[in-house]
Amino acid sequence: MSIANPFIHNKKSNSDIDANNRLKYMATIASVSVASILITIKLFAYLATDSVSVLSSLMDSTIDILASIITFLSVKHAMEPADKQHRYGHGKLEALSAMGQAMFIFGSAIFLSYETLHRFIHSQDIRQAEIGYVVMTVSILLTLALVIFQKYVVKKTASIAIDADHLHYKSDLFMNLGVILAIFLTSYTGWKYFDPIFSAIIVLILLRGAKNVGLSAYDVLMDRELSEDERKKIISLVKNHKKVDNIHDLRTRNTGQQVFIEFHLEMKGSLSLKEAHDITEEIETIIYQNFKNAEVLIHQEPTGIMDDRLDKRIC
Repeated sequence: MSIANPFIHNKKSNSDIDANNRLKYMATIASVSVASILITIKLFAYLATDSVSVLSSLMDSTIDILASIITFLSVKHAMEPADKQHRYGHGKLEALSAMGQAMFIFGSAIFLSYETLHRFIHSQDIRQAEIGYVVMTVSILLTLALVIFQKYVVKKTASIAIDADHLHYKSDLFMNLGVILAIFLTSYTGWKYFDPIFSAIIVLILLRGAKNVGLSAYDVLMDRELSEDERKKIISLVKNHKKVDNIHDLRTRNTGQQVFIEFHLEMKGSLSLKEAHDITEEIETIIYQNFKNAEVLIHQEPTGIMDDRLDKRIC
């Protein structure tokens, strides 16, 4: 890296980063607060109705608060700048948090599967359905407000941890709607199996959410390359420079907060070291303009050198 990314390392960008960090912090606080309220009112609703669908929603909210606390701690630590021991920063903590959320969601789905199977075998009537309606309506309104706010934060910050929390609560939104429908159908028709059927659907929603969150976190933790379109864009930006002959050994990764791009740059061997340096800075500037959260590392070498190449060692 010859020059610092102006979109990251200047006074204005630091101000923007601080603003984004405040947004992420607010989102985690909102998540913990909403989960705490939902646990309280859903526990009351379950004790009043004895509905397994309400129980499934209660268990999910209990998992939510644990996941939200982990998200709060990881996001707070991930905000810390790079240091001597962590020169790439602490951004992967958000991915670790998201992976933890996936495990929490999966665990709650397994528990609810057992409860659902039990209710299929030993069906029960739903008591005091009106309480269930009121509580789940409040849950829907609170969750909807949180999801809208989280979506705004994700759009502004691209936080993988907040995005995982957002996906989780978005699943909760549909879950709460399903719980109300289950209570209504069971109470209206008298058929006791609507409740466990909707609970089973909720289990599938949870498992799908765990899969999506887990895969996103896995990609970051395993340093998955940027998309093929983004890689082609980088290659095109570099090769469009009139004094560049070629590019090879392009490697990219995303830590959840930043993108890291490195490659070998081929130029005419007759160029002076100063000329090669200036060309490199021009290319870095071009890449920064197109990837505003990137850090770029370029190795310069003369065209025609047949050295050992990563491109030949991997498929």
